[in-house]
Amino acid sequence: MNAKQLFGIAVSVCLASVTFSAQAGSKDDKKLDAKTVEIIKRDFRDKGIAKADRVNQDELQAACSKYKDELPDKLKAKLEAAQAKEIKWPADGNFMGDWKAGEKLAQSGKGMTWSDKAEDPAGGNCYNCHRLSAKEIAYGTIGPSLLNYGKKRAAKEELQRSVYGHIYNAKAYNACANMPRFGHMGILSEAQIKDLVALLLDPESPVNPK
Repeated sequence: MNAKQLFGIAVSVCLASVTFSAQAGSKDDKKLDAKTVEIIKRDFRDKGIAKADRVNQDELQAACSKYKDELPDKLKAKLEAAQAKEIKWPADGNFMGDWKAGEKLAQSGKGMTWSDKAEDPAGGNCYNCHRLSAKEIAYGTIGPSLLNYGKKRAAKEELQRSVYGHIYNAKAYNACANMPRFGHMGILSEAQIKDLVALLLDPESPVNPK
């Protein structure tokens, strides 16, 4: 898990805790919110490419921290629609790249830390949350298993587009999803996202064993 994700998790946990106490009946919830933000901003500092502004929440993050798993339907739809508008689709109309490059990307958790360079490509760290290849024994379970993902589905253009969109910005499909907004936040490039789409859908990929 890269530093950007860790920052986001730390902030979300802190703010969610504040919100929970407020919902429980705290009379000083606004003061508590302000104090929490003050502490977070005090303790996170710029270092290398890891900037302290990573702890600043946008509208979507703030809403998910506030409501947790009970986001009002109208607000959820509004936030998802706004995120969907921000997805930048490939200009060439192609959604699939090289699955071999995608596998390397899925295995790599490198990038976004203070010791990395801005020009260094980040990894996807996909195995941290998902099972993909049947041969890989180290994988996380925060997200669903993706083994046989393409094998179970016809890799038509609509599916390729959907997978690309989910990787680019999962919040466009589920506002409070745990999955990072890889394209939206500039973590992965268009080419890298295409490679991950290929990893999931290419019939030769280890995700889809014969």
